[in-house]
Amino acid sequence: MWYQQTLTLSAKSRGFHLITDEIVGQLPELPNIKTGLLHLLLQHTSASLTLNENCDPTVRSDMEQYFMRYVPENAPYQHDYEGRDDMPAHIKSSMLGVSLMLPIQHGRLVLGTWQGIWLGEHRIHGGARRIVATLQGE
Repeated sequence: MWYQQTLTLSAKSRGFHLITDEIVGQLPELPNIKTGLLHLLLQHTSASLTLNENCDPTVRSDMEQYFMRYVPENAPYQHDYEGRDDMPAHIKSSMLGVSLMLPIQHGRLVLGTWQGIWLGEHRIHGGARRIVATLQGE
């Protein structure tokens, strides 16, 4: 079985956001898959997807502080006509990536106890984000 749909995430402030429930809630076909895979592709170049801590929100704020320190907005980037936060957002997106491949078992994502899907919003005003979700399985 193959199933594909485009998910829309609500606009979020710059930072890292736990979006596991937002994604699962938009996948009505997920419970029908006994064994399979979920591929997520974020269709943006200034945000990212990653799998990380799902419990302590200070991990997300520490991650944001790390990226703000090591990929600063005030560096002399050539690409700056979309705003000071745009080129750093592209760098952060490339560092973390825009896709995830996750296993499915008995209609649920198979994640570690402390793992959750994060959206890295790297723009000050990134807006709504689109993710193409592709389910494969039986």
